[in-house]
Amino acid sequence: MYYLGIDLGSSSIKVALVESETGKAIGWVHEPQEEMTINAPQPGWAEQDPEDWWHWVCTGIQKIKKKFNISAQHIIGIGISYQMHGLVLVDQKGMPLRDAIIWCDSRAVAIGNAAYTTLGSDFCNSHLLNSPGNFTASKLRWVQENEPDRYGQIRKFLLPGDYVAYRLSGQMNTTISGLSEGIFWDFSAATLSTKLLDHFQIDNAFVPDIVGTFSEQARVSARGAMESGLLKGTPILYRAGDQPNNAVSLNVMRPGEIAATAGTSGVIYAVTENHAVKEYDRVNNFAHVNYNIGEQKWIGTLMCINGAGIQYRWLRENLSVDTYETMNLLAATVAIGSDGLSLLPFGNGAERMLRNKDIGSHILHLNFNRHTKAHLCRAALEGIAFSFAYGFELMQSNKSTRQAIRAGNDNLFRSEIFSNTIAHLLQKEIEIYNTTGAIGAARACAIAEGHFDDLSSFTAHDYVKTYTPSGNSTAYLRAYHNWKKELEQINNH
Repeated sequence: MYYLGIDLGSSSIKVALVESETGKAIGWVHEPQEEMTINAPQPGWAEQDPEDWWHWVCTGIQKIKKKFNISAQHIIGIGISYQMHGLVLVDQKGMPLRDAIIWCDSRAVAIGNAAYTTLGSDFCNSHLLNSPGNFTASKLRWVQENEPDRYGQIRKFLLPGDYVAYRLSGQMNTTISGLSEGIFWDFSAATLSTKLLDHFQIDNAFVPDIVGTFSEQARVSARGAMESGLLKGTPILYRAGDQPNNAVSLNVMRPGEIAATAGTSGVIYAVTENHAVKEYDRVNNFAHVNYNIGEQKWIGTLMCINGAGIQYRWLRENLSVDTYETMNLLAATVAIGSDGLSLLPFGNGAERMLRNKDIGSHILHLNFNRHTKAHLCRAALEGIAFSFAYGFELMQSNKSTRQAIRAGNDNLFRSEIFSNTIAHLLQKEIEIYNTTGAIGAARACAIAEGHFDDLSSFTAHDYVKTYTPSGNSTAYLRAYHNWKKELEQINNH
């Protein structure tokens, strides 16, 4: 028997199968083969059609069943991971009212900033553990102000993962972790924030029912079965945003443990039991997946860089380099510091850790007589790694981290330059594991069925290697401090 995991990203949908008894990963597929389109009707906007998500989810499920010759009867549970902070609005018939406003959309920054001032920093910091920022609640307020006709037709607002679960089951529900990522959760009162809803004039009826993150959240309906190829009645046992789920994939479940990922965006995610955290307007704080289990109130402190892997992809396309491996080999021919060339990777919308400023990407100190595409490749990897170090400095105020950082063996962490730069700057080991968000979402079904201790044994076999800081870090630190000085001059301009 198998668990099926669905990972709804902004670039693609991944679908994975794992054995239910052992947690062994059978394999995974992704759809579409080319990246999904992100629509930008105006500068700073980012939207996707939820119907496209559903189409590719169904295609991926059919593809993985065929690839591994698995019948629907052998799939006994479904786990869902999804891109965080998105806003899906559905009408009385359950149809999307507009394209989803996704995580990297910047249109609601001013609304969130104004709410932080009006609600007061004391309330936001102690109750929401965040400024409302550019999150789901602020995006919903934007629709209310700018698209009143659509707003008047709303039945429910859903997060992207909630929408996929709804299409599978016909039931509209969400989780505490999900509500917290939208900044709807009052951590002090341990309930939905009525003060925030009142401030934004959001009808409480728009909020979906709350179900447990690890629980039987719903079952596949007859229509969901017909469209997806799954069996009617198959339970949905788990749902979480992509970054908390990445932590699950890496068995980062306890205070002090750290997960990292570097795909389109870059993230460091640390679990803590400390609610008196700092840097509310630069670092995010959400209910971790095991919040409320056994009355635990653990949270995930999250530092996000919007412009991470997307910069490296942009560079590959515009340098006409065939693969990322080729770029990494080119970068390896250049010494630490890229011979003075410096790149700031902030070209994918407003950056939370820069207090929601959109400063754009910058290439600094380019010398036409000295620098080549190899220097650009090295400077890009270093610039993204430096952004991780900068964000980690903000997180350090919480003093809640242990030694090692765990990361998946994909995207930028496949680069030795990138991983070694972070390891030397943070003076922390980076443990690499061969797993994905879709595999983690599938394995999480076992937790929903009460097998909490199995996750450690599942992930132990995924270990690949460790990057260890060794030798003199002076060259890394010198290059980082020069980069940081440039960033702060531009950011404070």
